[in-house]
Amino acid sequence: MIETLANHLWQSTVFAVAVGLFTVAFRKNRAQVRFQLWLCASLKFLLPFSLLMSLGSLWEFDPAARKAARPEIAAAIIQMSQPFPQLDVQPTAPSTPPKRDWLPFAIIGGWACGFAIIVAVRLRDWRRIKAALRASAPMSIPAAVEVRSSPGLLEPGAVGWFRPILLLPAGIEDHLTPPQLKAVLAHEVCHIQRHDNLTAAIHMFVEAVFWFHPLVWWIGAKMMEERERACDEEVLRVTGDPKAYADAILNVCRRYVESPLVCVPGVSGSNLKKRIEAIMIDRRVLQLNFAKKIAIAAAGLAALAWSILVGMSNTRPISAQSAERPRFMTASIRSSVNCGDDNPTVATGGRPAPGGTKKKKKGDAAPGILSVRCAALGGEAGLIRQAYVVFATGEATVRIPSPALSGGPDWLDSETFDIEARADGEVSGAMMRGPMLQTLLEDKMKLKVRLETRESAAYALVASEGAPRLHAFQEGSCTPNDFSRSLALRATPGVNFCISFVGVSPSVGSVPTVEAKGVTLSDFAKVLSWAVDLPVIDATGIAGRFDFRLEFEPDKNTPKMGELRSLIGAAGSAVRPTIMTAIQQQYGLKLVASQAPREFLVVDHVEKPSAN
Repeated sequence: MIETLANHLWQSTVFAVAVGLFTVAFRKNRAQVRFQLWLCASLKFLLPFSLLMSLGSLWEFDPAARKAARPEIAAAIIQMSQPFPQLDVQPTAPSTPPKRDWLPFAIIGGWACGFAIIVAVRLRDWRRIKAALRASAPMSIPAAVEVRSSPGLLEPGAVGWFRPILLLPAGIEDHLTPPQLKAVLAHEVCHIQRHDNLTAAIHMFVEAVFWFHPLVWWIGAKMMEERERACDEEVLRVTGDPKAYADAILNVCRRYVESPLVCVPGVSGSNLKKRIEAIMIDRRVLQLNFAKKIAIAAAGLAALAWSILVGMSNTRPISAQSAERPRFMTASIRSSVNCGDDNPTVATGGRPAPGGTKKKKKGDAAPGILSVRCAALGGEAGLIRQAYVVFATGEATVRIPSPALSGGPDWLDSETFDIEARADGEVSGAMMRGPMLQTLLEDKMKLKVRLETRESAAYALVASEGAPRLHAFQEGSCTPNDFSRSLALRATPGVNFCISFVGVSPSVGSVPTVEAKGVTLSDFAKVLSWAVDLPVIDATGIAGRFDFRLEFEPDKNTPKMGELRSLIGAAGSAVRPTIMTAIQQQYGLKLVASQAPREFLVVDHVEKPSAN
């Protein structure tokens, strides 16, 4: 939260500085132009770029399939050899026992006190205005708005946002000449026509929320200065009598003190010396030429477009309706019948991998056939993950941490479906379960999914109390995996890669296991992220390569491991420690709560298939 606020503050500060440079370039133009620029700087504090980025995430930027990867759940063993994205996130500092971090509460408390003080001052001023309004009486002065006189008002001013009233001090007409009174009325009417009360109220809200930022108060002063100059320019244009107008302002100042009510635009606001000098000089301001109009429009559009485009790039749509996408020749999807407790089954009859041969196994489908029974769309082994993560590129790949499934109807995980599909010729099983299954789900079930990155819960891998107990890697025993590049789940001939896997193997008693040889602590954190189903960041600061092997009992922190063991029908054991305890006991490390960016696979729309 603090990081997001800091980003918003520095972005708004840079935006305000850019606006300041623009006002210098337009110093010879109308004050109204500069006022509008400063108003944009004020509004920017209420409009985070992250909001525009979220808006941009609603549109597809790259219709090509994202080459994401996901570990294949096959025989309940996950072989991993692909890198994971580095997460530049500061983890929560470990402590034993955990201590409450009071800094955020202190910051929020300090802000709330400042906010309350600003609001109290504004409410006090508004009560004074309401009291003056209640004590006022109508005046028979012809004007475009209702004019009332008040014995308690300090100076002429416009009151109200949507139906404003012009309040004048009682007896002001006796102290000003007709031309001077006309100039004062013209000034206040100009404030009303420009809706200055409303824009002042908006900036007062910005000042209340961001009271700690000095730039906000500077923007407010600049807005008041340009607001008064804009009205001065309009009065001189209408009356054409700078001397009478200057005398009117001076007479008002002699008779009445300057109004301290910033929510009421008055005739004596801003720097009086500069205003009188500008009025008497009566300098003719330049109108905006075509080039300057284009410059302002281009700058505004660039600020908006940049944020939206960043949001669009952060949200990567998975699907793209295209005639060139691989499709099945014939296909059907039906709701499953009589599944009971059966596990989902997938049978494919694909061509062998290049350089290999495909042996016919019992239960295999005919060549070019995809046969699925009792499979749900959601879940770890669901069709959506199969199509858009595990086999998204047409071959089995790994993505750790895997995108978390988000959105979709309630039946996404509960209802199961059967698929029978035939391809034109012999294609690989991975191609049928990936790109071709994507097309099938989009055609038959109107599925729309996208990848979105957002802040999420994570873990930080830290050293526990005492020195870590790590097992050094023996150089030459195997070739360490390169976690910095993407690799498919297939062997490389002639290379003995070090093992890295997370899974439940029936051959070793169905024990949930995390094993990684020849890995750095950063790589080990990535391996752990699959087991705990959350991003894990290495915060140990320890260099070198090590060997790890953890056997543990699944719990709420490792839900996928329990699901894998249930797929093979293995029984649990209460003797083994959980993964959190095993890491600490065996290696002197532990996982603590943190935050980090994570990809989410968002289901925007899906429909149950019609009879086909």
